[in-house]
Amino acid sequence: MGKNKRDWIRFTRSKGRRVEADFDGGEVSSDGGLLLLREVDRQLALTRRAAAVLDDRRQAGKVAHEAMSMLRQRVYGLCAGWEDLNDAQALRFDSIHQIAAGSGSALASASTLCRFENRQSRAAAWAINAVLVDSFIAAHAKPPAVITLDFDATDAPVHGRQEGYFFHGYYDHHCFLPLYVFCGDHLLVAYLRRSNADAARHAAAILKLLVQRIRQVWPRTKIVLRGDSGFCRDLMLTWCDRHEVKYIVGVARNRRLLDHASELMQEAQTGFEQTGAKQRLFTAFDYAAGSWRRVRWVIAKAEHSAKGANPRFIVTNIVGDAQRLYDQRYCARGEMENRIKEQMMLFADRVSAHRWWANQWRILLSALAYTLMVGLRRLALRGTALAQATCATLRLKLVKIGAVIVRSATSVRGCFRLGRRR
Repeated sequence: MGKNKRDWIRFTRSKGRRVEADFDGGEVSSDGGLLLLREVDRQLALTRRAAAVLDDRRQAGKVAHEAMSMLRQRVYGLCAGWEDLNDAQALRFDSIHQIAAGSGSALASASTLCRFENRQSRAAAWAINAVLVDSFIAAHAKPPAVITLDFDATDAPVHGRQEGYFFHGYYDHHCFLPLYVFCGDHLLVAYLRRSNADAARHAAAILKLLVQRIRQVWPRTKIVLRGDSGFCRDLMLTWCDRHEVKYIVGVARNRRLLDHASELMQEAQTGFEQTGAKQRLFTAFDYAAGSWRRVRWVIAKAEHSAKGANPRFIVTNIVGDAQRLYDQRYCARGEMENRIKEQMMLFADRVSAHRWWANQWRILLSALAYTLMVGLRRLALRGTALAQATCATLRLKLVKIGAVIVRSATSVRGCFRLGRRR
């Protein structure tokens, strides 16, 4: 008898059908969709511009992996769901990842990537944030009439005694306190900070830099600052008043504000007791905190429901109906929280390096991966069911696609295996 050339594995029959498996499929990758991201990146020139601003001081004759190749390796890996450097040990030999990174041979090892991350500095962080802003500007065919800059902070848990770790009372654990700035879906700033300082630390300086850069290219565009009460600081508001920047920012409740709104709150409570339906009433008044240099316009929302009273306050220099400003302009900032969640889908909370600037670099890698995903939605998915899909959904539907790679002397061909996902 001749020897069987195939090594089959036979499983239990299913409804009378024989079930067999073999392993002669050739070179297989689970990340076939990275080739689509590679084309989006080529149109955006995102990683090319990011790599161009890095200060790579390695000796050219001793370099096996270019900075652009390593940058793409990490960014595409995050898009595909590979968060750890250890993953590179196997992925460096994956042909799809090699093609996406623009390499014809094995990619960088985990140790090489680790050294690459730990070489990053303040200058690199500054330069990559500038690339994010320029990518946002380039995404618009013409200057928008109005843009809203959403500022918000979140926690990034630490992983031991890393540089700059502190305990944060509000989040009740040791963490970093990164600052994010969005305009719609676009991420403009991802800035890592220590958690032992004010939530608005350096926010005024970042706002000034953003406004200056945007007005260089869009001098007639109106700019609005939006944030929660953590960014209600007289320094920021005064700067906005002096430089024709509008703002709509939350104000923390205090006794004076509650006194101003007491009659309206009582009216809301009475209405709820009479009807059983939630009451939402609005008013506006002039107010100045003790630390403010001037009187400002504050909008109060008196809400009463089965859960009790829920008064809220915002300060703004935008003229208009109080309820409309609150509901349509201020409450829209809640969408930014979804964008921050997408940063976590791309592992922006994986700040486990010991050195500070290596961790800053990691959230910027996630920011670049997010910008690439936003570009995918804008350039390839407009008008489709996935036009507003999250990064996690895009990864599942479009990136994690099985592919069999067939190599020849003149080409590399991928045979993709698409199936129904339940």
